Amino acid sequence: MLETIRYLIGSAGSSGFGSKSTAEEVTEASPDLRSITAIITGATSGIGAETARVLAMRGARLVIPARNLKAAQETKARINAEFPGSEVIVLLLDLSSFSSVRSFVARFLSLQLPLNLLINNAGKFSHNYALSEDGIEMTFATNYLGHFLLTKLLMEKMTETARITGIEGRIINVSSGIHAWFTGDVMIRFVGICRPYNGTRAYALSKLANVLHTKELVEKLEEMGANVTANCVHPGIVRTRLIRDREGFLTDLTFFLASKLLKTIPQAAATTCYVAASSALAGVTGKYFSDCNLASPSAAAGSWQEAAKLWSASEEMTAVKQMPELDKAT
Repeated sequence: MLETIRYLIGSAGSSGFGSKSTAEEVTEASPDLRSITAIITGATSGIGAETARVLAMRGARLVIPARNLKAAQETKARINAEFPGSEVIVLLLDLSSFSSVRSFVARFLSLQLPLNLLINNAGKFSHNYALSEDGIEMTFATNYLGHFLLTKLLMEKMTETARITGIEGRIINVSSGIHAWFTGDVMIRFVGICRPYNGTRAYALSKLANVLHTKELVEKLEEMGANVTANCVHPGIVRTRLIRDREGFLTDLTFFLASKLLKTIPQAAATTCYVAASSALAGVTGKYFSDCNLASPSAAAGSWQEAAKLWSASEEMTAVKQMPELDKAT
């Protein structure tokens, strides 16, 4: 009850911020980000778009991967109009496709840019059962496996950038408090995730996988001797285009009744931006954040054994191969 009250009134935690803080507010005292290059998935709308806007405001160079290039170009135009001189690069990426992820990484590396910040923000909620082109349940493929492969293929670049520049790299996985709703064995057969299919259960599993990914990622980065941290965030409850295929009276009514618990998009983007830019979090890694403060994930999300098993299974499922040549990726 006390936590709910603190949430509703926006009481600040130890960081000095709380549930009512906005992305602009939490980055006001952050270092100048003009030396930072950031990749942000899901940046064409909602929380991702606000994250991109605020990081551009603070000077970061942005790389926006998107399946819908028209939407990405519109996002770029809005950022450039608000912050003249900002650098925004748009590249094609479909996170549900492993070949698309590999092609995106090949194209990005060909630009010979540094990479300081990777924000795995994109999310999908599928009400109906569907498989990706690789035969993986679509929510799990998009929300987790695509980001797993993207991160794995960019780890060396981030390690190199941190070594050359002396600037700590940061990887942020955007999860959700709904990860605690999944209580089954994480190592179930992912393709046949739920029969009969349950969209909420599939989404919760993908978000639990995001937290476990972060946990094992810290171990891999330490083994590499990388000056790169990895953390996970829960943005809070906010109405975005995530449920766009279920707009209607019932959805509108549900969100109206829950409106006192909802965050605005600038508030929902605050935790991601805080973890991405705060100097107070230098060296902080393997943590879970909510409302810009340290929080505790579910018991299932804290299992080192499950995290290691999931990583191994994910490597097998994504079948990480040599990067494609650029002429084959274009």
